[in-house]
Amino acid sequence: NAEASYDFSSNDPFPYPRYTDDWFNSHGTRCAGEIVAARDNGVCGVGVAYDGKVAGIRMLDQPYMTDLIEANSMGHEPNKIHIYSASWGPTDDGKTVDGPRNATMRAIVKGVNEGRNGLGSIFVWASGDGGEDDDCNCDGYAASMWTISINSAINNGENAHYDESCSSTLASTFSNGGRNPETGVATTDLYGRCTRSHSGTSAAAPEAAGVFALALEANPSLTWRDLQHLTVLTSSRNSLFDGRCRDFPFLGIKDNHRESHGNCSRFEWQMNGVGLEYNHLFGFGVLDAAEMVMLAMVWKSAPPRYHCTAGLIDTPHEIPASGNLILEIDTDGCVGTQFEVRYLEHVQAVVSFNSSRRGDTTLYLISPMGTRTMILSRRPKDDDSKDGFTNWPFMTTHTWGENPTGKWRLVARFQVSNCFSQFILHSFPCQGPGDHVGTLKKFELMLHGTREAPYNLIETIEGQTNKKLDTVQKAHKRSH
Repeated sequence: NAEASYDFSSNDPFPYPRYTDDWFNSHGTRCAGEIVAARDNGVCGVGVAYDGKVAGIRMLDQPYMTDLIEANSMGHEPNKIHIYSASWGPTDDGKTVDGPRNATMRAIVKGVNEGRNGLGSIFVWASGDGGEDDDCNCDGYAASMWTISINSAINNGENAHYDESCSSTLASTFSNGGRNPETGVATTDLYGRCTRSHSGTSAAAPEAAGVFALALEANPSLTWRDLQHLTVLTSSRNSLFDGRCRDFPFLGIKDNHRESHGNCSRFEWQMNGVGLEYNHLFGFGVLDAAEMVMLAMVWKSAPPRYHCTAGLIDTPHEIPASGNLILEIDTDGCVGTQFEVRYLEHVQAVVSFNSSRRGDTTLYLISPMGTRTMILSRRPKDDDSKDGFTNWPFMTTHTWGENPTGKWRLVARFQVSNCFSQFILHSFPCQGPGDHVGTLKKFELMLHGTREAPYNLIETIEGQTNKKLDTVQKAHKRSH
C-alpha cells in the first residue's frame, strides 16, 4: 500500500531499504514477505495473508532513534493501516530496561482508542531475542497491554535458544532455531532474492500479524481487544515445550501435572482459575489461524473495559538476603464504582525497588484464585545497583478471565542460580548470598477487565465447538 507508506529516516514517502554488504537492512523486507507474499507465482513462499496489503515504514536505519520518530511511526495513517507489526525493541542484552517514551506511548494509546475508525489499531510485537538471560517484561513495548506480544518455537515445538520468558507474552508462532540453517522461515529478501533463514521472534511476530489479518478479513468489526480475546481462546498448547530444562522455582505444581524431560523439569504448563492453560515461554500457546477465523466469524464484541486501582503499598520494605518479602493487597475489584472489574484481562503490578544487584531480584504475583506468575525472572547479566525499577508496570496475562476479588500476593526475593525446586509459598530453596540487600518502595495493583462476562453471547457454529471458550463460559457461570 504505497499511499500508507513513509520513510521517517529520510522524510519522504519512499521507504526503500538502504543496501549494504552485510544485508543489515533486509529485516523489513523479510517480515513483509511473511505477511503478504503473493500466492501461486513460484517465488520465495506464500504470505500468511496473501490477499492483504502492506505499508512500509522506515524508521530504524539511522544513527539514533528519537521519541518523535517512534511516535510518528506508530501513529502513521491509523485509519488506513489496521495492523502494525513491530520486530524491534530495546537491546536484548539481558541488562537493559527500556520502553516507549511519552510521545510514543501516547501514539500507541491513541491508536488503540481511535485507530481503524474507532475499532483500535492492532500492535503486534516480537517478544525479544535475549534468551534465557533476559525477560521481556523489561521491554516496555512487548510488555504493554496495548500490544500483542509474540514469542516463537522451532518446528518440533521446542522453544528457540533466543526465546525470552515473561508473563506478558500472549501467544507464539513458529520460527527457526534448529541447528540446520535451512529450517528457518522462507520469505522475500533484498536484491529480488529469497531466503530460507529468516529467524528470531522477529520472524514470529509477522506471522501473527498475518493471522490477525485473516481474522479481520473474516470479521472487520473486531476491536483491538477482541483480537486479544481471540488469541487467548484459540491458541493451542499442542506439543510446545521448554527443551532447555530451565527452572523457575515458583512453578512447581502437582506431580500428576508435571512433565519430565530426562532428569529435569520442562517449563511447565499451568492452568489458571478459569481453566486456561498458560506458559511463561509460549503464553496461551501457538496461534491456530483456522480456529481464530472460525471463532471470529461468530464473535460478539467484548463488553466495555474498566481500570481498577486495587490497592497501593508505598511504605519501604526490606527484601531479605535470604527468604521472601511478601506483600498482600486485598481487593473487591472496585465493586460498586464505575471502575468495577469482575473478569480480568490484563493485570499490572506497578513496582519500585532498588537492590545491590537488580538482575538477582525476582518478583512473583499470586492471584486470589491461586494463579502463580513470575513477573520478573533472574537476569544474570544485569548488575545494576543504582537505578533499580521506578514505577515499572510489570504485566501479566496469565490471570485472563479470573475474578480478581480477594487477596493478591507479591513475592520479592533474591535468586542467584537457576536451581531445580518446587514452589512453596513461604520457602524458596534457592537462596541469595548474605550480602544482598534491597528495598521495595512501592507496589500498586492495577486490574484491567470487564464488569460483564465477556463470552456470554457467543455461540459457536454447530460442529465447531471451541473447547477453551466452553471451559471459560462454564467457569463464569459457576462463579455467579
